Amino acid sequence: MEMNVTELIVFIIYLLFMLGIGFFFFFKKKNAGEKDYFLGGRKQGAWVSALSAGASDMSAWVLMGLPASIYLYGLGETWIAIGLLIGYALSWIIEAPRLRRFSIVADDSITIPQYLTNRFKSSSKALQVVCAVIFLVAYTVYAASSINACGKLFNQVIGMDTSLAMVIAAVIIIGYTFMGGFSAVCVTDFFQGLLMLGALLLTPIFALGITEFGAAADANKVFPDGFWNMTGSWKSIASGLGWGIGYFGMPHIIIRFMAVRSQKELKKSSVIGISWTALILLFSCAAAIAGRFLLGNIESSDTVFIQMTRRIFPPVISGIVLSAILAASMSTADSQLLASASAFSSDVYKPIIRKNKASDKEILWVSRIVVAVIAVIALGIAIFPQITSVQAAAETSATVSRLKAATESIMSLVSNAWGIFGAAFGPAIMLSLFWKRFNFAGATAGIIAGAATDILWLIFLSDLGIYEIIPGALVGLAVSVIVSLLTKKPSKEVEELYETAKNYTDPEQ
Repeated sequence: MEMNVTELIVFIIYLLFMLGIGFFFFFKKKNAGEKDYFLGGRKQGAWVSALSAGASDMSAWVLMGLPASIYLYGLGETWIAIGLLIGYALSWIIEAPRLRRFSIVADDSITIPQYLTNRFKSSSKALQVVCAVIFLVAYTVYAASSINACGKLFNQVIGMDTSLAMVIAAVIIIGYTFMGGFSAVCVTDFFQGLLMLGALLLTPIFALGITEFGAAADANKVFPDGFWNMTGSWKSIASGLGWGIGYFGMPHIIIRFMAVRSQKELKKSSVIGISWTALILLFSCAAAIAGRFLLGNIESSDTVFIQMTRRIFPPVISGIVLSAILAASMSTADSQLLASASAFSSDVYKPIIRKNKASDKEILWVSRIVVAVIAVIALGIAIFPQITSVQAAAETSATVSRLKAATESIMSLVSNAWGIFGAAFGPAIMLSLFWKRFNFAGATAGIIAGAATDILWLIFLSDLGIYEIIPGALVGLAVSVIVSLLTKKPSKEVEELYETAKNYTDPEQ
């Protein structure tokens, strides 16, 4: 696509704005500690928490990948969106209230591995190390896919060299995450969430309005056979719905639940967050249908949203709307980098390497260095094409494979990382919140079994067409329960913590 100078200027202004937020929080919280850097001091409001959680979840695939997949294959591809919406709503309604309370009572835990260890009052650091290893590996590749998407966007929209665009995007993301930590990430995600919503609301509505809802189109030529058919094999439907399982164990999303200011604010956040996600997914699907009406058949389906935007709006507006794709990638990458840094500094460096002798300032700078190091590694993975070739070959279900083909690796390893996190942490976290008999041994065994099953299924049984998160989560749940029942029950102190957390109320309430 030819370069548009106006769109480029809008992109630059947007990127500088994101970087400015990082500078603001760096100087505002120059002497902030570990809790501030990773959890914003548990002072996040309803709107920021809700939109930050949503934006950190919905990467570029929601503006490019999902519309492209539906554009090509029809409404049968919407099962992923349906599964995500159901899972997201249930995580806010069922998981969020308890996770916030339990993390406070469990020694004011600020990371998921720390919470799981403190929940059982264990002196062993085995669980934290296991979690940290999974975090570092999965999130590094996860962040690489987001940086890769930024590069592809710049290349497709303004013709910039893809590798150079990735470097620029990585520098910006490192900048505001390095300086501002969780608060900067949440605030940037808030603005990025609004931008994504605005872009997805405006584009399909204008497209459908211009075409008078397809009144002038020949439906037989615009839509391929079976486009409107949502039914398919039970495997594709189950795999699509299975994506919802991931929300219960997705660290960079559920950490937002722990950071909300109060239970009262959490209720507001749930309404805002679920509504935002419902609109985002609905209009992402609508963008595919509108693209069929407005553009007809196009060669590169992954540019359907870009082409519609450029067809409808003048350059200034199209630059703002297309910045939403950049926002989607950046809002996911920054959360992944911060989660990786917290996994290393709070769960490995502080308790094991420094044996709890490190000061808050030391932990803060170690965390910032880890953010930069992981980002550089992720950038290297994103730039080298042979790596993305491996990514493309390592897909999950038939549905996700088609989505990968449709979007030219826009999703990269998102589906694989999503599966690992959901299978490993989802059952363990939910059991820790709702089962008093659950113990440390069960949690450790369940996390390892869930992650191992997910990976082994992906390598050896992916041809069966079932998304690996489903067998992974089932095995993780079963192992957690069986090991807990076969080993010593939790101590009286741990049982008292469970009861205290279950009945905890905020002091101001």
